[in-house]
Amino acid sequence: MSLHDAYARVTPYELAFRDRARADELVQAVEGEAKGRGGALPDEPEAFLMMASVEAFVRALEGPDAPTGAMFHYGALVYQGFHFTRAGCPLFLLGTHAARFLVEGAPDGEPKAPAPAGYLQLPRHLFWTTGDDETPESVDGVFWTLTTDGVLRALLAMGIRPDRAGLGVVQLPEAPIDEAHAWMGVDARGDGSDFSSSMPGGDIDTLYAFRTAGEVLKLLARFFAYAVSVPLALQAGMAPDASDRDGPQPSSLPFTRVSLHP
Repeated sequence: MSLHDAYARVTPYELAFRDRARADELVQAVEGEAKGRGGALPDEPEAFLMMASVEAFVRALEGPDAPTGAMFHYGALVYQGFHFTRAGCPLFLLGTHAARFLVEGAPDGEPKAPAPAGYLQLPRHLFWTTGDDETPESVDGVFWTLTTDGVLRALLAMGIRPDRAGLGVVQLPEAPIDEAHAWMGVDARGDGSDFSSSMPGGDIDTLYAFRTAGEVLKLLARFFAYAVSVPLALQAGMAPDASDRDGPQPSSLPFTRVSLHP
């Protein structure tokens, strides 16, 4: 299993929105529609997805023959992408050593998000989703959005592979951000084995797995706390050089690298 954290890889955001101009157009259309209605932007995904500008954008993703379920399939990703764009596209790449540190224990500090919305990209092939009857999928990362009423909404993105198109997403239950400190120490599985993986060969590279939503929130809260308590661990990322040309497709977005800092 080849782990990779040398640079930020192409993100689900870029796969869905294709270019920043398209995302900016959606933001302008939604803000214009909300202003025309005389109200604020809706925080709830359900209300957001009922907006005419959002429905038009989702249908454009699938083309004129979009199936009935297109809104359900893309809605959560478009919601996160909209807020990600408005926040300035904060992309954080979690390094392997920092990821292992956060799995092993909670850092000092209060878990305050470094941006109102963002994407935390995990080391490639380090975290997986597994289920009793499901094929394991490599997790690419986690989107988050903080609403004006203090609710965190997160979306797990997985299954990004060069040999096929598309990706998978899992929308997590909404959670009050003022409870984030408790997430850092929660026993999400109930048996003390959070993040452990039973994948064949997973012990060789010490791979991890998400089996519950609580584990995703636990890692996200620990990242928030680490970003606050160890600011020197966050540095502007570097684009890949020619020596890494055989690696995964790089992201076109600027990114912040999160390393393990002494």
